[in-house]
Amino acid sequence: MKYLVLLMVALAVFIQNPGAAVGENLAAQMDFTLAVPQKNTLKKYLGLSNTKTFSLEQIQAEVVIIEIFSMYCPICQREAKKVNTLFALIKNNPSWNKKVKLIGIGAGNSKFEVDHFKETYSIEFPLFSDGDFIIHKKIGEVRTPHFFGLNLKGQGGFEVFYSKSGEINDPSSFLENVLKQAKIEGLP
Repeated sequence: MKYLVLLMVALAVFIQNPGAAVGENLAAQMDFTLAVPQKNTLKKYLGLSNTKTFSLEQIQAEVVIIEIFSMYCPICQREAKKVNTLFALIKNNPSWNKKVKLIGIGAGNSKFEVDHFKETYSIEFPLFSDGDFIIHKKIGEVRTPHFFGLNLKGQGGFEVFYSKSGEINDPSSFLENVLKQAKIEGLP
């Protein structure tokens, strides 16, 4: 019996979290601020002014895709090229580049670690540090990589419509799936 309990505990530790629940409850958990990027190109990409911090609903888009990553996560490292392709698909499509934005948050990663990940994998979209796991804990300590999809409602907040841990596999299929779930006019 003792071994059965230990086995169950071990399985619980190693089973991947399928993702945090979607909807208004998760939206409340995602009420946090991030530092405005210093680079003007990234500020412009997000549509932000010269404030010091911003909240997710201030991003000038209808849909925001958030990747929770860690520079120490081998899946995140392996997937970096695919996530870069995802960003290129969004950026290079005139129907999507104003309506959809992609950001990354480094769970447990300092600014130095996030910058190293960004440089190592040639990432062009904004990445943010969560060195003390504050955001990570707030959103349910999801596994990395984890992707969230948010429908923004302007200053009225947002709704989380997508939440899933693991690889994106094919960037085109991933984007098509997320945009279908977003149910935004003019997107697939």
